[in-house]
Amino acid sequence: MQLTGAEIIIECLKEQGVDTVFGYPGGAILNVYDELYKHSDEIHHILTSHEQGAAHAADGYARATGKVGVCFATSGPGATNLVTGIATAYMDSIPVVAITCNVGVSLLGKDSFQEVDITGVTMPITKHNYIVKDVKDLASTIRRSFLIARSGRPGPVLIDVPKDVTANKAEYVRAEIENYVPDASHVNEESLDGAVKMISRSKKPYIFVGGGAILSGADEELKAFADLVDAPVTDSLMGKGAFPGTDSRYTGMLGMHGTKTSNYGVSECDLLIVVGARFSDRVTGNAKKFAKHARILQIDVDPAEMNKNVVVDAQIVGDVKVVLGKLNQKLSKQSHSEWMGQIAEYKQKYPMHYHKGVLSGPFIVEEIYRQTDGDAIIVTEVGQHQMWAAQYYRYSRPRTFLTSGGLGTMGYGLGAAIGAKTGRPDKTVINIAGDGCFRMNMNEIATAVRHQVPIIEVVVNNHVLGMVRQWQNLFYGQRYSATVLQDGVDFVKLAEAMGAIGIRVTTEEEFKEALGRALKLGKPVLIDCQVDSDDKVWPMVAPGAAISEVFDEDDLK
Repeated sequence: MQLTGAEIIIECLKEQGVDTVFGYPGGAILNVYDELYKHSDEIHHILTSHEQGAAHAADGYARATGKVGVCFATSGPGATNLVTGIATAYMDSIPVVAITCNVGVSLLGKDSFQEVDITGVTMPITKHNYIVKDVKDLASTIRRSFLIARSGRPGPVLIDVPKDVTANKAEYVRAEIENYVPDASHVNEESLDGAVKMISRSKKPYIFVGGGAILSGADEELKAFADLVDAPVTDSLMGKGAFPGTDSRYTGMLGMHGTKTSNYGVSECDLLIVVGARFSDRVTGNAKKFAKHARILQIDVDPAEMNKNVVVDAQIVGDVKVVLGKLNQKLSKQSHSEWMGQIAEYKQKYPMHYHKGVLSGPFIVEEIYRQTDGDAIIVTEVGQHQMWAAQYYRYSRPRTFLTSGGLGTMGYGLGAAIGAKTGRPDKTVINIAGDGCFRMNMNEIATAVRHQVPIIEVVVNNHVLGMVRQWQNLFYGQRYSATVLQDGVDFVKLAEAMGAIGIRVTTEEEFKEALGRALKLGKPVLIDCQVDSDDKVWPMVAPGAAISEVFDEDDLK
């Protein structure tokens, strides 16, 4: 049947099983929004306060559900406002399809009103992007984009559609969704056998887990693998929840703000098995000194990650779930009681701790864990609060910790929380923010109220840019250049002005009471937590140092 380009876009979204779109309308995309209006009973639209919020919401939806997140924006500034959100998704390999509309084909390249070359702008931060100048190509491009976004190493795809293409007509025939199934035949048997030999010969193996294990849905295979290898397990920021944080094998996060146990253990192991992680500089510290006593076995779906940041001794290229499944079939049960005993001693000797009796970031996170029974989806912004959320909440399931890892995007969390709650309405969703981050996109509180999305926004308010201040304190002679936020902004009044409930707390007891109330209300709630400006994230590895040089407050004394 003959359909307009706008109708084809909506029909293709329905083909792909899309139930929610996050976006903001404008002149160039009006035809699409007009068609969306006619299908509002099939596709729910969340009108965000800013296009960046729409991109982050699509990202949070994708992370929480495992499905492709979708966002809309109009031409020019509407499209460019998506860029930070697209880059965030790209750095963390999150499947998002962004659909923008541009000026008409005849007006392209002429500096027309609200025209921008958004495919040129986003080329470095998308897995692929398209500009569709012929309506006949529209359906096939959308279908291809969704497949690209979710296959292999996932990532964002942008489709730019000139306005006249949304009005022109073409023949449309409904197609069945093309599901992505990892190809097990590409996994090299010789590499698998070599890995089994490395593991069998190891006396002190360690497993390091990254976000790839979550993206591939490999949590069950990973748990079985760790038990077979009889090894301790550490993770990156993106890997949280792939392996249960409540398991006795788990030793906490690795890297700059990782635990002493993990940093010492990885520095002393003789085999490091890297599962779906890319050796970020925040994990490795000084890459030349990273795991220098170990042979390294890397498992990843992306061959470009092999030997990119750290030279490895062996590699298996393939989907993590598939590879671990095959290794589990080949491996015999290993035993490393002496090594596991040594790691257990480290865990006892170097526990995470903080100052009790005053309201602090670690206490806030632990109390959230206690009151949610470890069963919430925790979203964060970026900074000290992000690290505390990674350190003190024990994630036992994948897709329950959503954070901007690679790009480190301040302002990510509130939009992402709205997306996560929209995709998983059955879950409690809490965004943990710093006051600096909250200022970035605090207008999305209005979005949560408008659409009655009952998220809880916990602002760890220290009146400074905490992580930057921590570096200034430790490495810049306490010169607090442009990091003090002592002004007249009242977050409680601001939340109330946008229709949410605002609560200010200054003590541990007040926070306990406020959180309990927020969990029962079923409405958007902001809790403004007043904490000390000089609280720090411990442990820490100094820039350029080896992770074995990790230190904490006691070491400084």
